[in-house]
Amino acid sequence: MTGLVRRLVSVAPRSRFEGTAGSGGELWFVITGGGRLDTVLLDAVALPAAAPGEPGAPGDGPPRLSELRGCEVERTGDRRFRVVLGPGRGCEAATQFVGEIPPGRAPEHSHPYDEMVLVLQGEGVAHVRGAGGDRPLAPGTRLHLPPGRPHCLENTGAGTLVVLGVFHPGGSPAQKKQ
Repeated sequence: MTGLVRRLVSVAPRSRFEGTAGSGGELWFVITGGGRLDTVLLDAVALPAAAPGEPGAPGDGPPRLSELRGCEVERTGDRRFRVVLGPGRGCEAATQFVGEIPPGRAPEHSHPYDEMVLVLQGEGVAHVRGAGGDRPLAPGTRLHLPPGRPHCLENTGAGTLVVLGVFHPGGSPAQKKQ
């Protein structure tokens, strides 16, 4: 596998999900539900395999668990984000974060990493240069941004646009070029 691969998994009440992470590992995020009586909607992102000795190489240890409520709120401009897993936070190979975007549009920028976005709440528009025009954003929308692709996410709603992001290799969601 050469890039990030995302899938949404629905786990029925009283059943089990046994992941099949490849050699690069996998990041999971529970979107809704929990426990034994709820249906759980799980975001699973498979990571590219790392070469032996690189961060995230096979055999890097047991699964790690992080809860969103325990993650520090960080800021970049008027946007807030919380890194769930990332370098120095249990996953050296990639970063998983929840971002909160207030109404409005940020300047166009790009990132040095491969990024996948899943909209959890709100509405907006993805402005992605060279990708065939603007794309509407709503809960459940998925977006892939290759490294270096100029883009910005605009919140066109009255409330907060909440996104789940995963990027590889790991780093800070604030790392960008304008």
